[in-house]
Amino acid sequence: MSLEPNHTHKKPSGKTIYTCPMHPQIEQDHPGNCPICGMTLEPKAGASGDAEDSEAGSLARKFWVGVILTVPILFLSLGKMVPGVDIDHFVPGLFNNWLQLALATVVVFWCGGLFFARAWRSVINRSLNMFTLIGLGVGAAYLYSAIATVWPGIFPDSFKHDGELDLYFEAATVITVLVLFGQWLEARARRSTGKAIEGLLGLAAKTAHRLTAAGDEEEVPIDELRPDDHVRVRPGEKIPLDGTITDGASSVDESMLTGESIPVGKAVGDQVIGATLNQTGSFVMRVEKTGTETVLAQIVDMVANAQRSRAPIQKVADRVAGYFVPAVIAVAILTALIWAVWGPPPSLGFAIVNAVAVLIIACPCALGLATPMSIMVGVGRGAQGGILIKDAEVLETAEKVTHLIVDKTGTVTAGKPQVTDVVGVAGFDQSALLSLATTIEVHSEHPLARAVVAEASQKGVGLGEVREFQSITGAGIKGLVDGREVLAGNRDFLESNGVTLPKELTEKADELSNQARSLVWVASAGRAAGIIGIADPVKETTSSAIQQLHAIGIRIIMATGDNPRTAHAVAERLKIDEVRAGLKPEDKQRLVEELKIKGAKVAVAGDGINDAPALAVADVGIAMGTGTDVAIESAGITLIRGDLNGIAKALVLSKKVMQNIRQNLFFAFIYNLLGVPVAAGILYPFFGLLLSPIIAGAAMSFSSVSVVANALRIYKARL
Repeated sequence: MSLEPNHTHKKPSGKTIYTCPMHPQIEQDHPGNCPICGMTLEPKAGASGDAEDSEAGSLARKFWVGVILTVPILFLSLGKMVPGVDIDHFVPGLFNNWLQLALATVVVFWCGGLFFARAWRSVINRSLNMFTLIGLGVGAAYLYSAIATVWPGIFPDSFKHDGELDLYFEAATVITVLVLFGQWLEARARRSTGKAIEGLLGLAAKTAHRLTAAGDEEEVPIDELRPDDHVRVRPGEKIPLDGTITDGASSVDESMLTGESIPVGKAVGDQVIGATLNQTGSFVMRVEKTGTETVLAQIVDMVANAQRSRAPIQKVADRVAGYFVPAVIAVAILTALIWAVWGPPPSLGFAIVNAVAVLIIACPCALGLATPMSIMVGVGRGAQGGILIKDAEVLETAEKVTHLIVDKTGTVTAGKPQVTDVVGVAGFDQSALLSLATTIEVHSEHPLARAVVAEASQKGVGLGEVREFQSITGAGIKGLVDGREVLAGNRDFLESNGVTLPKELTEKADELSNQARSLVWVASAGRAAGIIGIADPVKETTSSAIQQLHAIGIRIIMATGDNPRTAHAVAERLKIDEVRAGLKPEDKQRLVEELKIKGAKVAVAGDGINDAPALAVADVGIAMGTGTDVAIESAGITLIRGDLNGIAKALVLSKKVMQNIRQNLFFAFIYNLLGVPVAAGILYPFFGLLLSPIIAGAAMSFSSVSVVANALRIYKARL
């Protein structure tokens, strides 16, 4: 069944947009029902959940009213079957029928009226769906029973059983109540899939302390802040928006966005992210991003769009559903004809009952929910763990990944060089060597120099005074410390300045180099003082992540611009499958293309800038880092906390979501393939068994609920 092209509405400025969870291309600026499947449209991300609460509340009221009125209908209709109960003594036959009619009319048309409205819209829009079948089934059972009550004389004897017409008010009302129950549970379950977005929105601060031109503070709502406003953030407060610290320092708990439990030190010039928690210090920040430009807003928007997107596998369900409903109607008509012609008396009564059972049990609600529910829950589960998925297609592609290409620095390693070895010659113990090196390195901006200074600061090493400081690019630095010339740099730098290197020191240097150490050579007064080994430490999560990736069949390739010796040392230690060192961005792109030609499905993890060429040609691009604009827009998956553990979790999540979808589709297909023949009466000739429409309604409702429950298991999945 095709959708008329004018059903999609563009988003008007400032209005809440409502969309269908199963058909996200349907959008409009007011509440309503999807013209394709008939489901209630839900507000998109950022909108109030009041509409969804209202839907669940309305369904709950209709359900309970239906239950209260259906119980006496069951007593009136089935009371004759209870031994020792003379229902005619309490409620005479004619009055019994009219009382059932009155109660059933309220249940069918007030409680279940929404089903008939949706069924009618499905016919108008030429998009037959589950509500078409419900409307036909319930309507047929009610209409026949109502006519039999009001004009019983128009029916021939073939309709009668023991001289009386059978009424099916209990079938119509129980089916209505059961479908309402299923819809109510689904509404509550779909509401729970928005918890990820609600949780993210709830992280945002509500007010901020803005500094005026006179230097005073005023408390204002977040919405009133503008770029370049200056805001003071006190200890224990949430950072209001994205910006840069201009005064003060603190440590910031970013776990709510990154999952990293260790607070991050922040000082002047450092960027801070809105919604993270300031801890120890007070600082002033300049607001740089507001509204939809903030990292939090982009994350919320990305999660919402991904939850509404459609995976390619859903096309299978859509194609089946397009033919399924007309086929079911045809089967129901054929069932009615067969029972009417060849069925036992009352043949026409059996014809109606079995046709209604076929229509009810075949409702494709479970089939329609199978894919979107898993996608919604899976994307939300990823957001909770700092894994931002751009759309459903990425999830499906990520499941098939065979090769993962990662950089070394910042992904496998921490990207923060640290001193690992301090080796002094005779006359220079570790403390003396570190003091000498730090005294001169403190004036350098080189990353290795900063590592030496940090080590000395941590150990409380005292510093001397430097004069005549010089920096020689690509070689080292020198200066006078306490009247002696001190050199710090690479080996060639010391030798070119006439320093003789003792054999035991060069042997130790070779040993450290084979362990992926970068070396700072130090000399004082013309003779070697020692070496300082520096390494970019491997992240704590890297080793376990590699094991997890290997366990799911991923081959890991480390593609880096670093020198081969360092890269191979790290790869050997971590059991990385393959190393490509000394690569430029275009080399990484060629590597991806080579692997794809060989039939591999390739994922590339990068920062979205230097690795842009490789990300562009990869089957799955994974952006590492803190969720910058470039990263969020350029990659299919963005990891707020950039490490291999996040990549492993993302790929495991994709496999679990796709497995969950296949389970849902299998159960939905099997349920209908088995249920329809049984409802049509295929077992009656052999075992005398018929499927009551009531049982069919219960089975249909709980099949949908089972699909929803299976999808919600992803929330508890271990990644």
